[in-house]
Amino acid sequence: MRVALGGQDALVLVDVQNDFCPGGALAVPEGDKVIPQLNDYITRFHRAELPIAASRDWHPEDHVSFEAQGGPWPPHCVAETEGAAFHPSLELPPKFTEVKKATEADAEAYSAFDTTELAETLRNKDVARLFIGGLATDYCVKATVLDALELGFTAFVLLDAIKAVNLEDGDGPEAIAEMLQAGAIGVEFQDLIL
Repeated sequence: MRVALGGQDALVLVDVQNDFCPGGALAVPEGDKVIPQLNDYITRFHRAELPIAASRDWHPEDHVSFEAQGGPWPPHCVAETEGAAFHPSLELPPKFTEVKKATEADAEAYSAFDTTELAETLRNKDVARLFIGGLATDYCVKATVLDALELGFTAFVLLDAIKAVNLEDGDGPEAIAEMLQAGAIGVEFQDLIL
């Protein structure tokens, strides 16, 4: 499928952070493999002067999702730590919209839209279509895509720039199928035209 980029498009990068990449506290298998492809998308959108947003988990030390508080995950992406930093290979432009999520101790937030101002920020820029990639397919990417659709955006999933946790075999493909069934459109970099 060929997709022409236009003035109502934006790129949304989900949680490309040190703790979600190999060596991190909650590493997605081969999570860093999405970065070169995401950098290609960043370059394409930046050259076209289209908005770019990047979300990241920014947890307090006692976040509800951590095992010590009864959650399913080891501590990860704690605010102000190296693990919460964007991966150093991610080539973010000088100007982008940073979205910090899951910042309250007692509230989980997988989606980049959950208790953030991302939707309002995008609407203020007349954005209608979102191109979404990052980590992880079966959690924060899926939640972000489904919320985008619910909020009335057209959502494209960057199939060549996502990786899954796959706690259970097949979680990644199932998440992709769920997003597409909900109305998202799967694309790869080669599909984009200016």
